Amino acid sequence: MLKSLHISNYALISELSINFEAGFSVITGETGAGKSIILGALSLILGQRADSKSIKIDADKCIIEAEFDISNYQHLDSFFAANELDNEGDTCLIRRELTNSGKSRAFINDTPVSLNLIKDLSNRLIDIHSQHENLLLSNVAYQLEVVDTIAQNSNVIAVYRQSYSQWRNLQLELKQLQKTAEKQASDLDYIQFQFQQLSDANLVENEQVELELEQDTLSHSEEIKSELTKALQLLEDEHMSLPLLKESISALSHIKNYIPTANNWYERLQSTLIEIKDISSEMTSFEERVEFNPTRLQWVENRLSELFTLQKKYKVLSVAELIELRDNFGKQLQRIESFDQELDALIIKLDAAHVQLNSDARLLTDSRNKAIQPIESFLIDQLSKLGMPNIQFQVAILALTDFTENGRDEIQFLFSANKNRPVQPVAQIASGGEVSRLMLSIKSLVAHKADLPSIIFDEIDTGVSGEIAHRMGEIMQAMSVDMQVITITHLPQIAAKGVEHYRVYKDDSGNSTQTHIQRLNSVERINELAQMLSGKNITEAALRNAKELLING
Repeated sequence: MLKSLHISNYALISELSINFEAGFSVITGETGAGKSIILGALSLILGQRADSKSIKIDADKCIIEAEFDISNYQHLDSFFAANELDNEGDTCLIRRELTNSGKSRAFINDTPVSLNLIKDLSNRLIDIHSQHENLLLSNVAYQLEVVDTIAQNSNVIAVYRQSYSQWRNLQLELKQLQKTAEKQASDLDYIQFQFQQLSDANLVENEQVELELEQDTLSHSEEIKSELTKALQLLEDEHMSLPLLKESISALSHIKNYIPTANNWYERLQSTLIEIKDISSEMTSFEERVEFNPTRLQWVENRLSELFTLQKKYKVLSVAELIELRDNFGKQLQRIESFDQELDALIIKLDAAHVQLNSDARLLTDSRNKAIQPIESFLIDQLSKLGMPNIQFQVAILALTDFTENGRDEIQFLFSANKNRPVQPVAQIASGGEVSRLMLSIKSLVAHKADLPSIIFDEIDTGVSGEIAHRMGEIMQAMSVDMQVITITHLPQIAAKGVEHYRVYKDDSGNSTQTHIQRLNSVERINELAQMLSGKNITEAALRNAKELLING
């Protein structure tokens, strides 16, 4: 439940602190006193978007902090653990800070968090029913939410949504596969042509490098042959190095046994001789192979031209990339050939997912149908007590043609407050006062099932008075047995039923107008009720009526 609220520099509030109690509390005050300001500040705690205009004039920053008692809500432990938040055990602090530069910060137990996380937590702690929320009664999504809350459908909906998500994903996958198949089929001839062209080229990865080397050799064959012949002649000429080297080796062989160093010279010259002979042999072999072959040269140049043309066409720089392209085209052709099999397999999976989805949707519909009669009975009973003796109320479930995230049902609340008048959708027929009473009854029905610690009503009594107001107060009293109920009201019949009574008022005595809130004692409370009954000029009769309301409350 909400234990306390602290507001600093928000709208007309410089500094305000208020403690709340369990049970039923009421807040009253003249129109324009600032009740909506306090509610607006609390809404920021619950994740509402901030506006820097809300900051009090001449202030740099406003702070709103609320403390909640969560000692009886151990199921929130998992929320704190999942979001890595400090868990204070019995209490939880939520704080918002707004600066006039437009920045906003949010905290849970002094840990910075996102607005979405604050909203997620606050939805588990408190419900604020403002006047505009009466419009929710015309919203089919809200009506569906009411039925699902009463039916306790959270687990059933979770199972259904998992099936729905799988079915939708398979639909999208099938659509994408069909689109890809159609595109690939339309490109089949072109892909086949490209694959065939690259396949017919008989590409070899290092071929281009080898051909370029061969081209260089063939193009300069005469020069190569001439120079190699010259080099070989020089090596073998009797006046050149090779014969002289042999004579040096022979000479050293005669003295190597006498001079240790001569043996090393001998071995090194012997190695040099062997190396020169090897070089000479390789040069001879190469020289014999080199020939002027215009036919081969033309073939090599044609082959290189073919490879360069393919690289230019496919915008690549090497034969290896051409080979990669060829292989990719081959894979695309194989994929096109297998599309029919993939489509058939995916359709089978989609059909199975549809069967499961249909089954889960029926379970959800059945659960909702079971909740209808208790909802109708409760609301008819409550509304009869609230001055609608001829009330007719029905919950209609309409089957949708398509599956949605919430099932295959549309819920409509049908209503009639008069005899011999057929039921119609609430939004089309209910008056303001009737909507207020219906909404209170629905909130009373839902609150216990939702296991919510606190609820705040902002003038839900609009459009009613007298005995009906008295009975609405009784409903709120009954709700407060199991949860904290705070109501902002302008009706003394309801205000008298609160265990605690707070008055919001404006103070113009200083340099600026300030909004304050005061917890009333018994005497102050009688005066407040009397003023609500008779206006500013409190009469003795009004005081007697106020005392009587408190006694009977």
